[in-house]
Amino acid sequence: MRVLCLDIEGGYGGSSRSLYESIRHVGDKASVEVWCRKDGPVRQRYEAIGVPCRVTPEMPHISSLPRFSRNLYIYSRFALGWPSSAAFRDELAKAVAERFDVVHFNHEGLFLLLGSLRSRLGPGRAMTMHVRTYLPSTVFSRWQYRTIARNADRLVYITENERDRVSALAGRDVPGAVIYNIVSTPEKPVVPDRSLAADKRFKVAVLSNYAWIRGVDRVVDVACALRRQRRSDVLFVMAGDMALPKSLPGALGETARQGGSLEDHARDRGVAYMFRFLGHVPEPESVLAACDVLAKPTREYNPWGRDILEAMALGKPPLSVGAYDRFIEHGETGLLTAEFDAVEWAREIARLADDRGRRAAMGKSAVKRVANLCDGPDRARDLVGLWRSALDEVRA
Repeated sequence: MRVLCLDIEGGYGGSSRSLYESIRHVGDKASVEVWCRKDGPVRQRYEAIGVPCRVTPEMPHISSLPRFSRNLYIYSRFALGWPSSAAFRDELAKAVAERFDVVHFNHEGLFLLLGSLRSRLGPGRAMTMHVRTYLPSTVFSRWQYRTIARNADRLVYITENERDRVSALAGRDVPGAVIYNIVSTPEKPVVPDRSLAADKRFKVAVLSNYAWIRGVDRVVDVACALRRQRRSDVLFVMAGDMALPKSLPGALGETARQGGSLEDHARDRGVAYMFRFLGHVPEPESVLAACDVLAKPTREYNPWGRDILEAMALGKPPLSVGAYDRFIEHGETGLLTAEFDAVEWAREIARLADDRGRRAAMGKSAVKRVANLCDGPDRARDLVGLWRSALDEVRA
């Protein structure tokens, strides 16, 4: 079975890292080739395991946003740029027709490319897609999911949440399977970042580029609550691009329009001493290894991202917001609150700082949880089985 995987990233994002982990465990069960839209560290990793990997920056991708006006803007821009991807789409169709049995689209942002390839090749090739994000309930999202449902033979959902979301917005169940992202427990201990390890404060890692929906700015409110509680023994370690969009409301927007970042916002609030801003970190494992917990104060209520799973695999209990507790079980593998409350979060972090044994116990439970649910060989076997069933169906 010859499989072509299309990746919109190059190893820096969670979807790209997850695809690599899956392919790493496929072994000889399928012959896999990967095309990445961006160059990055994953290309060398594929080469190291003997998987051909190309960089194809012309690969078109787009995904729906919450605001109607923003969707009109991005889809208009996409339509204008679509003709420039014609040569890539021709090359893709030719390669699939000549060399591949299955095409796996690693992100729902490739839904229009999926539809284009399906219209050119018809039903003779199996086409599968990973659904990795929880799209907002808009007319654009419904169109996106319905396009996917019409053209994909099977879908891979990273949790039950994405499966239910697709069914609700597409208006019907779509064949596929829930396959949790693979997260491997390190074979040898990860070396902690030395500069962080030297700081003996209780360290809270935040691994995300700034976006309003991700809630990264909320940790500044938590730091202010800790200051009011007279706690000075907590350090927030921020890994990622913390530039603030100028369209943000309130004080954040004012800081952004003056050319400031989240670091400047923390300074304006008087809590800069509780933060380390690292910028982009190529290998975030060393940051996690030097910290005690991970914080993901998301406004999307999605406590199941790759950063959470990787933290759990390293024995670092995550703190997040939402109701889905398959991974973060409150008080067992981490801390999960139904809603975000900065004061409550500050109290929970202070309790963990005062009881390192409790933190360690939750970390051990977290490692066991992801080892069970996110096992590499088992989840890769599930993915290969899905590819095989889709191929058998189209051949029949």
